[in-house]
Amino acid sequence: MSENRIRVRFAPSPTGYLHVGGARTALFNYLFAKKTGGTFILRIEDTDRTRFQEDSLKEIFDSLKWMGIEWTEGPEKGGDFGPYIQSERLDIYKEYAQILWDRGQVYPCFCTPERLEKMRKEKELRKEQHGGYDRRCREISKEEAQKRIDAGEPYVLRLKAPLEGSISFVDGIRGEIETPVTMVDDTVLMKTDGYPTYHLASVVDDHLMEISHVLRGDEWIASTPRHILLYKAFGWQPPVIAHLPVILSPDGGKLSKRKGAASVMDYKRAGYLPEALLNFLSLLGWNPGDDREIMSVDDIIEAFDMNRISAKPSVFDEDKLTWMNGQYMEHYDSAKLLADVEPMWAEKGLPVADFSAGYKEHVVSLFRVRCKKVTEFGENGGYFFKDPEDYDAKQAGKQFTTAVKPAFDKIVEKADGVADWNRAALEGLFHGIADELGMSAGKINPAVRLAVTGVGGGPDLFDMLELLGKDCVKRRVAAASAWIEKNV
Repeated sequence: MSENRIRVRFAPSPTGYLHVGGARTALFNYLFAKKTGGTFILRIEDTDRTRFQEDSLKEIFDSLKWMGIEWTEGPEKGGDFGPYIQSERLDIYKEYAQILWDRGQVYPCFCTPERLEKMRKEKELRKEQHGGYDRRCREISKEEAQKRIDAGEPYVLRLKAPLEGSISFVDGIRGEIETPVTMVDDTVLMKTDGYPTYHLASVVDDHLMEISHVLRGDEWIASTPRHILLYKAFGWQPPVIAHLPVILSPDGGKLSKRKGAASVMDYKRAGYLPEALLNFLSLLGWNPGDDREIMSVDDIIEAFDMNRISAKPSVFDEDKLTWMNGQYMEHYDSAKLLADVEPMWAEKGLPVADFSAGYKEHVVSLFRVRCKKVTEFGENGGYFFKDPEDYDAKQAGKQFTTAVKPAFDKIVEKADGVADWNRAALEGLFHGIADELGMSAGKINPAVRLAVTGVGGGPDLFDMLELLGKDCVKRRVAAASAWIEKNV
């Protein structure tokens, strides 16, 4: 492998959804690869078959693709790159386990789960700091071990860890980390089911895939000494290993699935934009070297520098994410937003299919500056497609008065005389009616808004009236006038 050739990987286990912490890890690897012209690999580490969830695979793929994080290498499947799947590489791991066996670097352990659990509890009672395996099977001769294997006795393969000294490595973010060997037991490399553990499979794959840098979550720091031992056992040069800073929940605890670490798809369903989530996650533990916060993915890639990743924890501030999402919404492409919004309107029974794409995009553009989440479009704007069936009671009591009814009637009467139904002409019409009746626009405009929408808020009144069109406005204002006559 060339010394300057950057190759990184994201290696999730399909044991649940892809939460935002995992997405941040994928993102930092992706940004590093893009900035350096390197290769970004997706590898599914599914060797723990007891926790494997088939649905998780699709969610991982969907989450990464929605965020725009695309891997650039893998086994070709149907013209596209698929991820590497560890369960499809079992023969490779067995081959390398055999190499370690032949070198005397591993040994079979025949201890039953019951014995291991008993040993663990006894160490807890003695309050021993290190609760690892007691190496009972380490001194079994090869001959005896082979006899027991040939007899069909279940076993696992364990790595022979050194008994003295310490294990050290230079973390790409945190500097040198040294661990006494007393804190590292004889790690299981192959399980009784014939599957490798994470430790063996990841080290073998990282070597064979020529991974230059391993950027992963800080929860793997405790496992890294085991991996360093494995690299030494094989005689391989380990990659640069860097552990990303922990993400804290707003209450200060570590962000986890139990403490608000929602999945990427949960944020999609909650109305967040992929660009906003990507931007937000990029700033959890990294900064561009200036005070920029709203940055396109190209800007982030251009500024990305691994030396700017901090070891200090970051707080997942959902209010900040929501603010950032609102900033993106103001300038987001209306056609792209409509693809997500239209199904929400349709689910509410609104006749959106009866309206042109241009009309619906215009609705989106009017609401865009007022919404912080995509879901807010679905909660509002029904009046653009359907006449209001009733009026907000509080607003009606305030706005629908006998004094405003003449203004409604004048609007209906004079609307046909407006040749160009646009904002400027409508403002002129309303000002003229206000002057004619001796009323202020502050009395007429809110009442007209309620008449055409049924609610008190919404986009700019004249922009809205222009889009609704002459016939619609006349019909709705006339209906409101009739309501006043009947109810006030």
